Amino acid sequence: MEEEIRIPYVKLESTFAKVLQKYGFESEKAGICATLFARASLDGVPSHGLNRFPSFLDQIKKGQVKVDSRPKAEFSLPMMERWNGMLGPGMYNAYLAMDKAISMAREHGMGCVAMNNTNHWMRAGNYGWQAAEAGCIGICFTNTIPNMPPWGGSEPKLGNNPLVIAVPFRKQAIILDMAMTQYSYGKMSIFEKENADLPHPAGFDSSGALTRDPVHVLARQLALPIGLWKGAGLSLMLDLLASGLSGGKTTHEIGQQGEEYGISQFFLCFHLEKLQIDQRNLEGKLEQVIRDLKSSDVFDGMEVSYPGEKSFERRQENLTAGVPVSAEIWHQVRQILA
Repeated sequence: MEEEIRIPYVKLESTFAKVLQKYGFESEKAGICATLFARASLDGVPSHGLNRFPSFLDQIKKGQVKVDSRPKAEFSLPMMERWNGMLGPGMYNAYLAMDKAISMAREHGMGCVAMNNTNHWMRAGNYGWQAAEAGCIGICFTNTIPNMPPWGGSEPKLGNNPLVIAVPFRKQAIILDMAMTQYSYGKMSIFEKENADLPHPAGFDSSGALTRDPVHVLARQLALPIGLWKGAGLSLMLDLLASGLSGGKTTHEIGQQGEEYGISQFFLCFHLEKLQIDQRNLEGKLEQVIRDLKSSDVFDGMEVSYPGEKSFERRQENLTAGVPVSAEIWHQVRQILA
């Protein structure tokens, strides 16, 4: 079992920022990117926080992530813009795109940004929280390199194409953050390191049999689509929407590069106040739905939670007790500053 330690959130965030500045980031951009990496680990998603940080630095070294790039608008309407991400840091581009969608929504009720030529945005849920904290319903999705088979296929042709839907709720939010694979590759990598099987089937082995062993799934990138054929179909449609609306690359075109960069994304916001949606009425409806959901009978050893609930609980716990991190990866990152 890999050793885990707890680090204060502010130390995690400041360390990320210092490393990024050492890699040539100006301070404001380093701060935004550091916060997004740190928030992922804080909320219990280390696969897209600290654990993904070293590979992000590798992409910078390869020139796939351009440290000095800022996204540029290619087309603009009052409620929609199309941007070129200029191969800049994906999480920075995504933050700016969602911020612009929020700004348009504040003025017009809704706003959206379609972005081409960008990079991995790391934890997708960050941008759902960003929208919800601004009083918006937010929807965003991205395409990826081919890493999931179509239903009935024995090779990866589709992306896991994460989808986020966020709705403000209480002082928190209801946030669906899901890849099109049953488990993200980051999650499977954690189980692989621990020599452990996933709780449920995660993909296919070389003979096409379902398996919970991450080693077999990762070997040929045969992750199980959520909902089987339905998830495969949804993945394809999200890819077509992201690439079509942004004028960017499809999953197929990204796959031809051999590595994941220059991807396509989409961000959409609805501002509740501007749309004159009765927020007290909406809050009451949400309370009713959640109360009914939580009153459900459950199977032994199980519980019912709504999307985003556990993330918020982990955030509160980790702000007090420290963020749990891999001791090995934390040491690796700290060595960069030595």
